[in-house]
Amino acid sequence: MKKLFLLVTMFIMSAFAFSADYHIGVVSGTVSQSEDGLRGAQELIKQFGSSEKGGIVTHITYPDNFMQEMETTISQIVSLSDDPKMKAIVVTEAIPGTVEAFRRVREKNPDIILIANSPHEDPEMIADVSDLVLNPDNIARGYLIVKAAQEMGAKKFMHISFPRHMSYELLSRRRDIMKQAATDLGMEFITMTAPDPVSDVGVAGAQQFILEKVPSWLKKYGKDTAFFATNDAQTEPLLKRVAEDGGYFVEADLPSPTMGYPGALGVKFDKSEKGNWPKILKKVEKSVVAAGGAGRMGTWAYSYNFTAAVALGTHAIDVIEGRSEVDDFDQVMEALGVQSPGAGWNGSQYVDVDEVERDNFFLVYQDTYVFGKGYLNMTDLEVPEKYFEIN
Repeated sequence: MKKLFLLVTMFIMSAFAFSADYHIGVVSGTVSQSEDGLRGAQELIKQFGSSEKGGIVTHITYPDNFMQEMETTISQIVSLSDDPKMKAIVVTEAIPGTVEAFRRVREKNPDIILIANSPHEDPEMIADVSDLVLNPDNIARGYLIVKAAQEMGAKKFMHISFPRHMSYELLSRRRDIMKQAATDLGMEFITMTAPDPVSDVGVAGAQQFILEKVPSWLKKYGKDTAFFATNDAQTEPLLKRVAEDGGYFVEADLPSPTMGYPGALGVKFDKSEKGNWPKILKKVEKSVVAAGGAGRMGTWAYSYNFTAAVALGTHAIDVIEGRSEVDDFDQVMEALGVQSPGAGWNGSQYVDVDEVERDNFFLVYQDTYVFGKGYLNMTDLEVPEKYFEIN
């Protein structure tokens, strides 16, 4: 009944969005750095209208080279607070600089609701300056991804990353949990360092590294190796080589059927398919199976970044209009469910290094979908408590 109410509410709001007297800012990456987040922002504009045309949503994109242009990112986010109608700001992927930007927004207008998705900065810092933080549950997933790899048939697990990502608390904790999980499950754990796409080599250089290295890794470690990369840009070449040469791929860092698969397998979508995740999943699955990846390659059925962007945007609107509380876990989970019918979700509140449960920081994950096989029901699996204690 509550889901039906939310759907009806969304329909009504879409119909009357152009008479709204407030705006929400949505900050996303570009198509080259975070396509699904961008598409999620565009979906919000489709539903609620652009503020430039009398609607609700003001959309901006941060620079591709955000590490070198952090001040630009900060200025862009802060500029949204210059709008007297601005009531909420949603950052679809809270890259470095978001914490400082939110601090400055707070100074200018403390009433603006600040929501961060997939933060790259210290969890405690982003929680302190945000009203709501959402992130894939990298603690639970540290165990679940390795467990899923084992269930798919892998005997080894390779973690591919670089120093910048390993400086992020949740990503480094996830790696440590993955390593322990692999040990506990009798799997060999392999740590591999790759170039950072925002370094001098750029995205092209980082992708070329993966293309060149995966065949030699498979030769050295065997085709019973599962690969995991912490960076979105490196996912496409990794998938291409796994499909061609062997190995396993459970899911991306920010999972989605469109995360790497279209480019790796030459999948094209027409206008009727874009944003229609069941259609997208079916089309990608057909290509994966044709490439020989059935049972070896997986994803989330619905893009995390797309789903989170739309869910958080609609949640912000519900909060502004008095239908929700910003830090209500059940309402946030329901908003995610509305955007991803048929997919299981699970999650919890983030517990910081001082063992304090953060009421405004939610960790979530969706069930793993294996192409040619279906859901693994990982959201029904209880993660052993010992993994949550690894810091």
